[in-house]
Amino acid sequence: MTVWILPVLLIVVSTAVAVPLAYFIAWIMDGKYKAPRWLRWLEARVDTGPQTWKQYTVALLLTNTMMFVFGFLVLWLQPYLTWLPFNSNLGDNSHEALAPGTIFNTAISFFTNTNWQDYSGEVHFTYCSQIFFVIWNMFLSASVGVCTLMGIIRALRGDKTIGNFYLDMWRSVMYLFLPLAFVTALPLMAAGVPMTMENYAQVKNLDTDSSGGDQSQTIARGPVAALMTIKHLGTNGGGFFGANSAHPFENPNAWTDFLEIVSFMAFPFALVFTYGKMLRRMKHAVVIYCVMLFMMLCMVGNAVYFDSVRPNPGLTGEPQTVYNKDDPAKKIELAEVPPLPVDQNETGNLEGKELRFGRSGGATFATMTTAISCGSVNCMHDSLNPMAGLTPFTGMWLNCVFGGKGVGVVNMLVYIIVAVFIAGLMVGRTPEYLGKKIEAREMKLAMVAMLIHPIIIILPAGICAAFPQTAQAETNPSAHGFSQILYAYSSCAANNGSAFGGLGATWGFNNPKAPPNAAPAAPAEPYLDVAMGITLLLGRFIPVVAPLALAGGLIVKKPTPFTVGTLRTDTLTFGLFLLGTILLVGVLLFMPAAMLGPVAEHLGPMPFGN
Repeated sequence: MTVWILPVLLIVVSTAVAVPLAYFIAWIMDGKYKAPRWLRWLEARVDTGPQTWKQYTVALLLTNTMMFVFGFLVLWLQPYLTWLPFNSNLGDNSHEALAPGTIFNTAISFFTNTNWQDYSGEVHFTYCSQIFFVIWNMFLSASVGVCTLMGIIRALRGDKTIGNFYLDMWRSVMYLFLPLAFVTALPLMAAGVPMTMENYAQVKNLDTDSSGGDQSQTIARGPVAALMTIKHLGTNGGGFFGANSAHPFENPNAWTDFLEIVSFMAFPFALVFTYGKMLRRMKHAVVIYCVMLFMMLCMVGNAVYFDSVRPNPGLTGEPQTVYNKDDPAKKIELAEVPPLPVDQNETGNLEGKELRFGRSGGATFATMTTAISCGSVNCMHDSLNPMAGLTPFTGMWLNCVFGGKGVGVVNMLVYIIVAVFIAGLMVGRTPEYLGKKIEAREMKLAMVAMLIHPIIIILPAGICAAFPQTAQAETNPSAHGFSQILYAYSSCAANNGSAFGGLGATWGFNNPKAPPNAAPAAPAEPYLDVAMGITLLLGRFIPVVAPLALAGGLIVKKPTPFTVGTLRTDTLTFGLFLLGTILLVGVLLFMPAAMLGPVAEHLGPMPFGN
């Protein structure tokens, strides 16, 4: 029973934090906070006046374009900026240029709030890149999702305009993320997370080499605490170190692990209630929250049961198995796999886990980071038991189980529009949502936002699986290898950023004669960089622009009066109908891919199945 204590406590604490945070967000984003005079002066310079949905969208796209250009330049100029103070932490590698594909993919990844990393931060990035590229992007890209939701809320509640994008971004960065990041950094630093600009430490080991001389070791460090706070508050997920939150300098103990999970769950949970507060329809928000929470509870239960309760089938052994005994031409004989002398009855699957986080710490973190669209990891998802590994897929495929801050509610809004439309067809009445009629234009935009997601996952994953270069990047054959490819594109399309961990996805430095401690180029990485970069762009902006256009159409419609025939969206019936719509659509879109990957591995023969 102890394995269930952690996930239950996390959900209870996150909900308790989310409720007051939701009111604080509404207070800030509605402009009720009176900042100091010097901040108000800067805020006035940012405010360019009310915007239509088209102007708001253009401002969003222009800002993101500037973020990409600036980020690309920072990474491209990294080897030429070693003269800056505190920027020689990589030693000789500081003068090595990053590969073009790495720069292209990483620049897109961070400004889209995905943080997919085909590099290892402590090996490939200087402190300058960590601060002016990684941390800077984490603050700005996190605010884009919040801004999108604010614009849609204003349209749905009947405001004359949807606000001003630049003003919304200023408020979310300056009044939300910066203060909360500062507060969150303090307990992390107290727990041992480094916050320094000194170069990597050179220390002597206790052991000696073969000749009796001293052995030395390089210990990477840096401004880790500054990155860690916004990494989770902004549901970014990219780590300072290659091991991400499994690294002891990013996540020293079980208490910091708990704090980090609550940090990346706080905003997505809170923004559901902010949605209800700003629309003055809190009962409707509670229904949405309960639907999301039910799906998360099911996902956590599945992951913990199949990974923290069940043993690793690769260690339990398997008797000799013979298939097609009666047909010699098709006979397949699998040798006996002897069990390893490891008692897993009280531990579950410990492969790829950090024991300092507890028995269920890895499975719980994996579920919540993919449902929330954070992408931070404290275990290797590649090592999860097959059915537990299906859970992160589910979170990224549905992409509305709280999701990223702001964008998760926007994705849920798309499902709500579809559910309302289906309900209207069932009763023969024009569908309505919050007093606005849902007609052909709204449904077309909702379908664009919904269907682009499976298209940019399944299509490129299938194409890549057919190429021999991708097969060379797989570290496992058969169903598990396909899962590695499928996971990469699912992560990029959902703007999650986590990796299954087994797909060769590192290019690193461009110099083929780079020092031995530089990671070698993966065979398929140049192709994966481009393909995933395109997936990142489509997965970020089509699901954002289409709902903004949908809201822009609703803002000009006259509200319809509430009658006895109006579909109520604040009842248990609607919650169940919405849940059914989400699950039905999700199964229809992604079941074939799931059967070819994790499910096939679970049902298959040893050493891959159970």
